Amino acid sequence: MDHISRRKFNKTLSKGIVGSTFLSSLPYACALGADQNNQKKLGVALVGLGSYSTYQLAPALMDCEYCYLAAIVTGTPEKEKIWQDKYGITRENVYNYDNFDKIASNNSVDIIYVVLPNSMHADFSIRAARAGKHVICEKPMAMNVEECDAIIDACKKANVKLGVGYRLHSEPYTKEIKRIVAAKEFGKINYIGAEAAYRSTSNPEQWRLNIELSGGGALMNMGVYAIQSVIYGSGENPISVTAQEFSTRPDYFKETDETITAQFEFESGVFANIMTSHNVSANKLFGSCDNGWFELDPASTYIPLAGRTSKGPLNFKQERQQKLQMDDFAKHVLMGAPNVAPGEMGKRDMIIVEAIYKSIAAGNKKIPLNLGQMGL
Repeated sequence: MDHISRRKFNKTLSKGIVGSTFLSSLPYACALGADQNNQKKLGVALVGLGSYSTYQLAPALMDCEYCYLAAIVTGTPEKEKIWQDKYGITRENVYNYDNFDKIASNNSVDIIYVVLPNSMHADFSIRAARAGKHVICEKPMAMNVEECDAIIDACKKANVKLGVGYRLHSEPYTKEIKRIVAAKEFGKINYIGAEAAYRSTSNPEQWRLNIELSGGGALMNMGVYAIQSVIYGSGENPISVTAQEFSTRPDYFKETDETITAQFEFESGVFANIMTSHNVSANKLFGSCDNGWFELDPASTYIPLAGRTSKGPLNFKQERQQKLQMDDFAKHVLMGAPNVAPGEMGKRDMIIVEAIYKSIAAGNKKIPLNLGQMGL
């Protein structure tokens, strides 16, 4: 599981966007780090202070009802004081990658959210579980299925909860599509199409284009959203996949996949097609049924999302998806509410990812899948 050393990781970060300092030095008036006396809130430690933690997770934790930002773990020392000042985090709640395991004795930390490059997900998720903390692992769950199993096993042995950073399962537009599908509101579903892609141009040194850190390209990054879309858009797991890969900028995408398309078959007869890319801008889910259709466009971006059906537009309150996601997980820990994105879901998606790569390597061969109800 030790795909790359922390020293090499930090050196790589220094060349890419994650190594930049994103935070302003202005403190928030009401730092949630000081709200440790509220027993209804669980303390969250963010491991990795890159752009996602900086611009999405940390601000979302300011608004969460059931959890708050309690601690940080970073490999960049200059970020420590910036985050302390901005979020009211005490010195004893600041960790680095080397002393991370000491977090086990910190009673103010209940949940550890691993927000690191893919190659580090398994290591830190397993260590978080062994520290006795509940775990949220950012997507994709790991580099491969074997690592997913290791994370799941570690959490079971430690008797801690495990969630995957699939924010969309907590937001209302996605939840409405899942309701429509479950209720068969438009009759039998015949076709699902999903696109999840963006065009990368400015930073060839970023970790997502480094195969040692990412484990793959567009498929591992945006592709899991498209895979998720056709699954919740059909309400079932696929029984086979056939995939193709396209490369038009090999000078930029030297190590990782640029664009992948894949076709899925489902037991009910649904046919689905996905496209994911780091060289195309696209973000959509469309479902065609016997008696109507549904659509999200955009389907997996941050707010605002938008949707419509053959009956008319969908209109829901727009909130930070990360806020809803982390509160859902905290409610799972505190109250036994359903875990909307369990580890088994992350493992299922990695099984599918591996099958897609296998299909491509075998010359676009159809690969059978035996997923049962995993992750549904």
